[in-house]
Order: sequence, then C-alpha cells, then structure tokens
Amino acid sequence: MRDPPETPFPEYFKMALSVETCVARHTGDRTEQQDRVGIFGHASLPGMLMAVVADGMGGHTGGAMAAEQVLLKAKQNFEMFTPRDESAEHFLAGIINEAHLVIKLTRFTSEQDPHSTAAVLLLQPGRADWAHCGDSRLYHFRDGRLVTRTTDHSLVEELSRKGMISAAAALSHPQRNVLMSCLGAEREPRIDHASQLGLVAGDTFLLCSDGLWGDLSEHEIGAELNARSAREGAQALISLARARSDGYGDNISVAIVRLVEAPAR
Repeated sequence: MRDPPETPFPEYFKMALSVETCVARHTGDRTEQQDRVGIFGHASLPGMLMAVVADGMGGHTGGAMAAEQVLLKAKQNFEMFTPRDESAEHFLAGIINEAHLVIKLTRFTSEQDPHSTAAVLLLQPGRADWAHCGDSRLYHFRDGRLVTRTTDHSLVEELSRKGMISAAAALSHPQRNVLMSCLGAEREPRIDHASQLGLVAGDTFLLCSDGLWGDLSEHEIGAELNARSAREGAQALISLARARSDGYGDNISVAIVRLVEAPAR
C-alpha cells in the first residue's frame, strides 16, 4: 500500500481543494495477484490525475499480463493527453480500446487467453470523468453517501436489471462472475462513460475489483471511507472483505481519490 503525494488544485476553484489518494492490493486466497492498480499525476498539467483498476483473467500469468497492459496504456496516453485537443470521453475510450487491441495481440505470442476488466478515472479541475468495461467498479461518494456507481457488464447485473433476479440473489448467484463484456474478447468492449461536474470537498471516488465489492455493501463502503483517511479507509475495507471471504477471497485492488479542503496558506 502506498500513498501518492497530495496534488494541489489550481486557485481558480471557488474553494481551494487538494486531493488525498491511496492505492492498495491484496492477493486474497489466490496463488497469484492478477489485478493491477495505479494513480498518477500529469507531468505538465497541475491538478490532473488518473486512477486505474484492472482485473486480469486468463490462467497463470495471462490475466496479470492483460491487466498490466491496461495500466501501461493508461499511463502512456495520459502523458500525451491535452484537454484542449481531446474530450475526456474520447480519451478514456481510447485507453480501453487500445488496451483491448494489445491484449488480443498477445494471444498470438502466448499460450494464454488473456482478458481484463478496466475502470479508469480522469480527474481535472472542477470535474471528474470515468469509463469502465467489465465488473471492476467506480463508486462516487459525497460525505459518505453514494452519488453513483458503475453498472457491471455481467450476466447477473443484466438479469437483475431485467427484474429476473433480485439484487440480493445476484450477490450469491453461481454465475455472478460471468462477464458480458471485457477487454481481449472477440467482441469489441462495451464502454460506459459518465462524469461529475462541480466537485466539492467530501467527494470521494473509489475504484476497486470485485474482490472488494463482492463482500461489502455500498453503505458499508461509504461509511468506512467517510470516517477515515484514504489510507486508513483502504486498510479498513480490505480487512473487512478479507474477514468475510471465508478462505475463498479473490484478488483485491483499491484506488481511492478524495477531495479535501486545502489548508489555508
């Protein structure tokens, strides 16, 4: 677990804000960590950062390789991103589509069948944009209350949306890990995009793999994040998920981005 340095936001915010971040991973009860997670700032544009979570699938080393490609592509594209020349939606879609292509190409040079999910957050002064594919999630909380979360591209989410199963039944459904879309598959990835304008102190964004959200409710996640710092919140959430995994816990990856009021100068 590591805490990237705090990133000050420019003074044209109505309220001076800074960002508190943390990334954390846990292998769970698996033999290999196939998740990848990262938070990084822009090299030349202050107040901009990116957070990424990718959950790899595809047998021994294959999933890790796929998830690594998502992280690498996000870093590469972010270095060249200029908001004056490209919309956030187009930029985020480009990361996922390009990572998808690279993952597909690796199938020809390896014996694995690599796939990955992707959840990517772009934070700019005054707004946040995100895109995802698969069942790695992004949650947006404001003072501990859920504002929104991404919708999984999974079989059980589709069944739940159509009213064929309840939300409670979806949590224990035997096919809850079956994805309808991911990176590296034959079909082009489904990419959902959303944004939030008018960010304020108390806004918290959590990106995580299903190893975390599969055992925790939205209320529990919001309460833990609201009561603690980003680093302490990551530790508390992982500990709680591990306590409930009963020896069958999946890989866990967490990226937390929280806006706080900047100290007076």
